[in-house]
Amino acid sequence: MKAILVKVDASRSLYLADMPAPQPGPDAVLIKVHATAVNRADLLQRRGLYPPPPGESEVMGLEAAGVVVAKGANVNDWQIGARVMCLLGGGGYAEYVSVNHNMLLGIPEHLSFEQAAAIPEVFYTAFANLFLEGDLKAGESLLIHAGASGVGTAAIQLARQAGAKVFITAGSDDKIRRCLELGAEAGINYKTDDFAARMTELTQQQGVEVILDCVGGEYLHKNLSLLRLKGRHVLIGLLGGDKAEIDLALVLRKRLRLIGSVLRSRNLAEKINITGLFKEKILPLFANRQIHPVIDSVYPLAEAGKAHEHVAANKNFGKVVLRVAANES
Repeated sequence: MKAILVKVDASRSLYLADMPAPQPGPDAVLIKVHATAVNRADLLQRRGLYPPPPGESEVMGLEAAGVVVAKGANVNDWQIGARVMCLLGGGGYAEYVSVNHNMLLGIPEHLSFEQAAAIPEVFYTAFANLFLEGDLKAGESLLIHAGASGVGTAAIQLARQAGAKVFITAGSDDKIRRCLELGAEAGINYKTDDFAARMTELTQQQGVEVILDCVGGEYLHKNLSLLRLKGRHVLIGLLGGDKAEIDLALVLRKRLRLIGSVLRSRNLAEKINITGLFKEKILPLFANRQIHPVIDSVYPLAEAGKAHEHVAANKNFGKVVLRVAANES
């Protein structure tokens, strides 16, 4: 099969290569991949900074959409030819991928493979961290950093469906406008405004109950200052660095919760549990067209390097998708 690999030299450039297709074990299926998508974790893995968990493919790609073409002896709940999408520990940048059958979700009829490939990683991340970790409830307020990212655009929609008021930060006025169209209450351009001061104004000095933070670093102190009593800060990334000072008196006084969360390194049982909850609570929202994947652009698999450059430059609004199968429809 064809797959994208990383050159083991100083360039760390991507290239299309031939490699053996995976073989599904007794509890797995083999998927012919029609589309996958780019995540910032892929950019880190490419640089050697985010290796896949033990036992996962060295090929990048944390999600895939395609068709079941083979299955293990213990798999009875999926038929050959089924259109499926799934979260992966790795392996999505390839023509075939093997995955445990309990990780599969059926693709709603109106969604293409490319649209489906834009769902698993970011919508799982938003769902798990807003509700399972952050315990976001109807009537509460939420601040999402990087609101125009894949996770951000997913989180805006899920939070609005849950009845929360959403505020976002983004790097341009155009991105803010598009976040407002998705349902955000207000947006702050972090390049031109102090987000903490502006949020204090927007919330009449009340702050928010939950913050979804992919930045870390110097954002942490400002984030904690914006949280209300018993607020929850969910850290899902370190784009701003991995060191910060914490005012512990503030944490004590407000009874705050600082939650660190990752998805890829969770064990299979945890991922299967999240998949089951996602299938029950979120998948129907796609089927009923209440929410939708936000796609910025689509690149052929062979141009994965260009797709990475687009994401690294923060040019995307929503997801950047890779088309794997030439006959994608």
